[in-house]
Amino acid sequence: MAKQKGFIKLEGSLGGLTFYKRDGESFVKTTGGVDKNRIESDPAFKRTRENMSEFGASATIGKALRIGFASLIKIMGGSNTVGRIVKIMKRVNSVGPGARGERSFEFLPNKVLLEGFEFNLSASLDAIFYPPYVSPTLDANRSIATWTVVDFSTDNFINPPEGATHFRLALNTTVLSDYTYNSSLKAFEPVNEAENETSGIAVSAEIPLGGMVGADTTLTVDLGFAATLPATVAVISAIGIIFYQEINAQFYELASDNSMRIDAVG
Repeated sequence: MAKQKGFIKLEGSLGGLTFYKRDGESFVKTTGGVDKNRIESDPAFKRTRENMSEFGASATIGKALRIGFASLIKIMGGSNTVGRIVKIMKRVNSVGPGARGERSFEFLPNKVLLEGFEFNLSASLDAIFYPPYVSPTLDANRSIATWTVVDFSTDNFINPPEGATHFRLALNTTVLSDYTYNSSLKAFEPVNEAENETSGIAVSAEIPLGGMVGADTTLTVDLGFAATLPATVAVISAIGIIFYQEINAQFYELASDNSMRIDAVG
């Protein structure tokens, strides 16, 4: 690897050299790597193809999960949220049935790998919001998620950021289908495509910081399913807290210490 000097800075590959930028500086290196066709056909790269297949699926399914939480991830996610979700998906895949490169993703049997996931490690929910509460519950059809937080002291059970005057509690519930390998398409597909990525959000009114909340807070998300969901889909509920500052009767969302965690998978 060498630095590029001179007025013209190149990017791309030319004559066996690759020109690129990193951290604002221009570098050049010899073009390496194995030919793509060889990776796709050479028996020596069978394990590589298996790993590529499952890693690619982990990224795709991780995106499906993120879509279900898209609205809140924008304000509650950390810089490494995407990579950490892909890592969880790979762990789910590693214990799935099937041959390497084609192992299924099954979520209900492996819900312990999802529960407790913090979307922002620098603002974990337990460090921000810690009153006694029960995890969200589901109705018989697994279509309606409910989270109730009994009345509590905001002075004793919330650690707000500087400048916050109010907060809102949030319940975000989404459906994630199991995925299996389609050998004819050489790709992973959701078992229950119609239900996959269905989601909903419930958010409380703005609650003042200081003293008791004054009443129990109940949030409900209805996903709208008329029949009982099959065991090949997981209903994933995340809970969180969003902080605001009130100025002239207007509420402005704060950028720090908003927190969300996957709290129940059913």
